[in-house]
Amino acid sequence: MHPFRSPSVSPAISCCPFGLHHVSRPPRSAGLFRMAAQSRPFLLTLLAVLAVLCLGRPVLAEEMTMPRPASQPWAEVEAAARGATVRFHMYGGMATANRYVDGFVAPELARRYGITLVRVPMDAPVFVNRLLAEKSAGRATGSMDLLWINGENFRNARLGGVLWGPYAPALPNMALTDPVQGATDFGYPVDGYESPYGRAQLVLEYDTARTPEPPRTMAQLGQWVKAHPGRFTYPQPPDFTGSAFIRQAFYALTGGHEQYMRPLDKDLLGRKAPTLWAWLRELAPHLWQAGRAYPRDAAALDALFARGEVDFSVSYHPAHAQALIDDGTYPATVRTVALDDGSIFNTHFVAIPFNAPNKAAAMVAANFLLSPEAQLAKMDPAWWGDFPAIEVGRLPDEWRARFATVKMGEATLPPDTLARRAVPEIPADWLEALERGWDAEVLRK
Repeated sequence: MHPFRSPSVSPAISCCPFGLHHVSRPPRSAGLFRMAAQSRPFLLTLLAVLAVLCLGRPVLAEEMTMPRPASQPWAEVEAAARGATVRFHMYGGMATANRYVDGFVAPELARRYGITLVRVPMDAPVFVNRLLAEKSAGRATGSMDLLWINGENFRNARLGGVLWGPYAPALPNMALTDPVQGATDFGYPVDGYESPYGRAQLVLEYDTARTPEPPRTMAQLGQWVKAHPGRFTYPQPPDFTGSAFIRQAFYALTGGHEQYMRPLDKDLLGRKAPTLWAWLRELAPHLWQAGRAYPRDAAALDALFARGEVDFSVSYHPAHAQALIDDGTYPATVRTVALDDGSIFNTHFVAIPFNAPNKAAAMVAANFLLSPEAQLAKMDPAWWGDFPAIEVGRLPDEWRARFATVKMGEATLPPDTLARRAVPEIPADWLEALERGWDAEVLRK
């Protein structure tokens, strides 16, 4: 999301009164869901603060000088947005995310603001590289208005100067977000150049009819794979889910994540990474296709799992399995597990390109994505099942009650279970080094 990461590139939150507007959604029965945002361990916030200290202090909102239209009163931004088209470039391989954007966000933006939202499927490396080329060519007006982005793609876009901002402090609904969690993206300071969209956490999906008791640690998973040859695989990095799987294995097999919460240390990487490469090479002959091929992305792995060719899928979204049960892709016996030795957790964002033709409309769209209405619909597996980017505890009682009654389904782990296992993302330079290492030490060996 990943949370939501896309594969890596090579170089280089409506205004804040919360009326009780009815959120249109497919009919679902109500159930009890207590938000992870209210139970997330103090440790995650502490680690985020430590990451900020190690990787550079983000610029405070009051220190930012915002360009127009971000510097204008919000009513003027909304007025300028009316009648515009927002071309939302985003990873297109997640059917649930596409359903939410096309079925909920686009109609609501048209109804509320007269904005036409056009979803453009495109991987983040592609649109970042395109923006780099446009900047190099001096193209002042482009064709992209809003981007779904995070991780090393955000860092590389910032380093290349192809994002517009800072704009996020101007969004009224940013007041609903956690300023510490949103201050960095994979360790890189956000500085107002992107706004939160959702939260993700890595889980394994399994069918209880085939696998009554799944592995609970990474070491147990390795033992399971060897005992069940051909029944496990993971997407090929740099696919975001496949890359997250190897990062989680890196944490679990080399002494935990804390040591990596700083800029890339090549000596430390050189001492620790061989343990990961050896473990993955040892597993490879026991994987699907004997490790000679890997699914190209998470959607391809989902298809293998749904057809019964493998016994696990991997997802960055804890409610993803329930969404696929609801639409008939998965059987009702599918459940999820977050490994006891860590489950990577992150925030995914949206950003505005430097040459976006409709910046005011992109800001209004980004602000709407952070509204209680949009975040509530997004959390529902009937639309997507992506966890909220806002802090539900900051909402009025009526809205907190609405979030508490969203039925996440039997396949979705309780928020307190996920929170206990959550570990932060590794900084982006570590991520890229691990992806390069996997290619050299596993794929090509």
